[in-house]
Amino acid sequence: MTSLSRRHFITTVGIAATIPLLKGCLGNPPDEPSQSVKTTAPQTSAVKPGEEPEVTTAKLGYLPIVEAAPLIVALAKGFFAKHGMTDIKIEKQANWGSARDNIKIGSQGGGLDGSQWQMPMPYLISEGIITDKAKVPMYILCQLNTQGNAIAVASKHKGKGLGVNLTGKASYFKEIAASGTRFKAAYTFPKANQEFWIRYWLAAGGIDPDLDVELLTVPTAQTVADMKRGAMDAFSTGDPWPNRIVSEGFGFSPVLTAEMWKAHPEEYLGMRKDWVDRYPLAAQAILKGVMEAQQWCDNFDNRKELASILATREYFGVKEEVLLEPLMGKYDLGERKVDDKSLAVLYWKDSKGSVSYPYKSHDLWFLTESVRWGFLPKETLANAKQLIDGVNREDLWKKAAQSLGVAAADIPTNTSRGVEKFFDGIEFNPDNPQAYLDSLKIKKA
Repeated sequence: MTSLSRRHFITTVGIAATIPLLKGCLGNPPDEPSQSVKTTAPQTSAVKPGEEPEVTTAKLGYLPIVEAAPLIVALAKGFFAKHGMTDIKIEKQANWGSARDNIKIGSQGGGLDGSQWQMPMPYLISEGIITDKAKVPMYILCQLNTQGNAIAVASKHKGKGLGVNLTGKASYFKEIAASGTRFKAAYTFPKANQEFWIRYWLAAGGIDPDLDVELLTVPTAQTVADMKRGAMDAFSTGDPWPNRIVSEGFGFSPVLTAEMWKAHPEEYLGMRKDWVDRYPLAAQAILKGVMEAQQWCDNFDNRKELASILATREYFGVKEEVLLEPLMGKYDLGERKVDDKSLAVLYWKDSKGSVSYPYKSHDLWFLTESVRWGFLPKETLANAKQLIDGVNREDLWKKAAQSLGVAAADIPTNTSRGVEKFFDGIEFNPDNPQAYLDSLKIKKA
């Protein structure tokens, strides 16, 4: 990392990002039935002579949220096997800290070769920021999904006018703070996606997330129990957990992240650089299996089967109906209902084009937002292109897409998706990230 103070980088991020995560059990809740995995026999091999993968196995991690669906489906429906990866293992992680620790040690040490990630975790891992200063170079291979997230709020805040836009509601949060206990807002890992969504939502309404609320980290599968016992006021995470909170009567969802930023970048497939460099054909095979799974997941005719696969004990361990309606874009948010497939989780295409392609401009937004909140030093932006070019392997995505026969019109020709517009009217122009920072009223930078 050049022109960037590594000591400053570590100081501003490392301590907070490595705080111990609360332990949560991802097993079946006691009231839910045991289910078995529904798998499909391996499809006819699509491996061309001379393109056989160097190895047939890899260990990939996932968290039980809808972002993981392409990895699970690629295994369960035989897409990995179709491309020669017949012995892939996907392993449920107890929390994001576990995924981080397992990628650090790698599969040879009993850990992982790759995983689903919130952003910008692959960058923080590559720089040793959240791995005890041990650099573990990573490659981002694809974006797994867009949308499929919500912010859930405890029922005691119903009827207070909390919605998509919080403008005019800052006084409510200040009143709670004045009573002696601040509004507690939780997310699944510090300095990553879910914290960014809740920070943006609050700040857009004039609520300073560092002064007016208390922010905390809670593992995804612990959210329902913690909301039920009153340990938090709000939680930002992926489906099915917000829907469970609503369906079980503990809270409501004032906002879907798709309403904050339609077609926003969400989670990614990232693998250890050394593994991809050692096994380039196997990496291509994994990518092709995931991309075919994304296409399958994006077909709404398959969403019932998708819910059935994800609901099993081996994967999410929840009731199928908790997953199905959100997968179909049908959200009972507690105070209102949404029926709009364009706001559902999407895996292959959205209103702006490709979901799977990892736009470098999106990586830049995550780094810029990190600077906004003081998670990374300002010098990060001066180094952003070098950082992104070293981690984001969109070229490997394009190679896999061409090998799969993806239509040329569906393969982006620009690493930037262009100007992004948020629900509050703020715009992010990747050609001028400083202008974005300057336009924000609440920030640390």
